[in-house]
Amino acid sequence: MNIICFGFGQVAKNFIKKLKDQGTAFKLTTTSREESKTKEFENINYESFQFTKEGFDKNFLKRFEEADHILLSIAPIHGVDIVIKNFKDNFKSNKLKWITYLSATSVYGNHNGEWVDENSETKPTSPNGVERLKVEKEWMQLATKFDLPFQIFRLSGIYSNQFNILKRLKSGEAKIINKKNHFFSRIHVEDIANILSSSLNNFKKKEIYNISDNLPASAEEVAMYGVKLLGIDKPKTIEINEIESEMLKNFYKDSKKVDNKKMKEFFNHKLKYPTYVEGLNYIFNNTI
Repeated sequence: MNIICFGFGQVAKNFIKKLKDQGTAFKLTTTSREESKTKEFENINYESFQFTKEGFDKNFLKRFEEADHILLSIAPIHGVDIVIKNFKDNFKSNKLKWITYLSATSVYGNHNGEWVDENSETKPTSPNGVERLKVEKEWMQLATKFDLPFQIFRLSGIYSNQFNILKRLKSGEAKIINKKNHFFSRIHVEDIANILSSSLNNFKKKEIYNISDNLPASAEEVAMYGVKLLGIDKPKTIEINEIESEMLKNFYKDSKKVDNKKMKEFFNHKLKYPTYVEGLNYIFNNTI
């Protein structure tokens, strides 16, 4: 496989690690805001090409021509998807077998704690959600135009062994926000990688999947479970109007439970971390 990862963050890295661990043979090319160079990840040598909103390294085009699998994880920049902006005509290639765009469940907006699935109304409230939905539609149009093997993964709140509530509690960064009946869903990064890997051989064009675990919960419930595991005092509770971060304010505007049935049934997938309990237990026992 000739894989291009537009953006090489934690999801892309976990996906590539999964492929390597499975013994899959592939050649990897990535993009980054940094200058182009040969890099190494998990004993894999790969080329990373510079790509920013200002432009890209023209040597990347040859690699793009060779690509048959593409993972898109660059967030919109001021409402613009820079991959579409720079490369939309390069997607005509008939070599392409698999293209996945990583979106976010913020496209659903606020559903007052009710369940949402892939057919639910998308009514984003945050700038991030509005931009994501706009770009999803642009990708779907491109996929239709060129009949691309394209799918969208709407990711819930990602946590990992490196980035999680236990680390934030230990460092004193975590706060409890006083908001009743605020539900959101999450997913461990390894489960995203596992489902991406499953989708390489089980693929349906122009489908959308919610990538989420089985148990939507409030941020307070998850934090309090972390407090219990760590045996520490409950962090300070603050009111909504005391939140300083704009991103966090937007997060607390939306309350919804994300349904993952389509993902589990289509990919016949059993989650490694079905809820935050298994995820945090693993992190606590192995990395804290």
